[in-house]
Amino acid sequence: MVSPAIALAFLPLLLTLLIRYRYYFMLFYRAVLVRLWRDCRTGLSREERVFQYILTHATAGDPESILDAFDTWCSKVEFISNIGPKKGKILDRLLLEQSPVTVLELGAHCGYSTVRIARALPRGARHYSVEMDQSNAAIAEKVIRLAGFDDGMVELIVCPSDEVIPRLRSDYGVEKLDFVFMDHWKKCYLPDLQMLEGSGLLGKGSMIVADNVLFPGAPNFLRHIRRCGLYEWRVHRATLEYIKGIRDGMAELIYQGTK
Repeated sequence: MVSPAIALAFLPLLLTLLIRYRYYFMLFYRAVLVRLWRDCRTGLSREERVFQYILTHATAGDPESILDAFDTWCSKVEFISNIGPKKGKILDRLLLEQSPVTVLELGAHCGYSTVRIARALPRGARHYSVEMDQSNAAIAEKVIRLAGFDDGMVELIVCPSDEVIPRLRSDYGVEKLDFVFMDHWKKCYLPDLQMLEGSGLLGKGSMIVADNVLFPGAPNFLRHIRRCGLYEWRVHRATLEYIKGIRDGMAELIYQGTK
């Protein structure tokens, strides 16, 4: 049994750790513990719960109201790792500047970023959104169509990214990608980027935006873009979506062509 004197000796250290890492403890509470409790209580997945909320708090055919409902849920009810409104505004600005005609999104999850991107695209643009998880893709499909985007503008592809990228030209008729948004498994960022580099689908000026490169982080991806010489790049520093106090960043790459 630990004596009271030893316990008191460790108390300052414990308090220091709680204060220093309080935002990470909050993230664990909201992203893991709350989710597990609600999963057991409702019998629904987190993605199903947010879709139910959107149905009752957003207007069909209005992408802005759907994004607002997402943001309210994720900030006040239950954490979901969407790009969120703060980094989302950076994404909005880049899309406005780039005005891409052909977009590839890797990691639709439950449709937040898909709606955010699609609403900013010019008339006649084509958006290919990739999600490997079938349950999440089913929710994303409902969210995308609820926002008013049909299959002629936004095509949801339910498949792992490393299987889709090699088939974009043959199966989907894609000749060049103007804009790529990455927000799937961080370990896939580098191999998928290298696959895109070898595919011939990136042209000079093609833009790649990758979320969460600082937290949870994609160090191999960042190391590659620093060393390969194929990109002009920068990291837009921000905080993690819906959780203040955790530093994060979003990488912006502009492809310059082969060396």
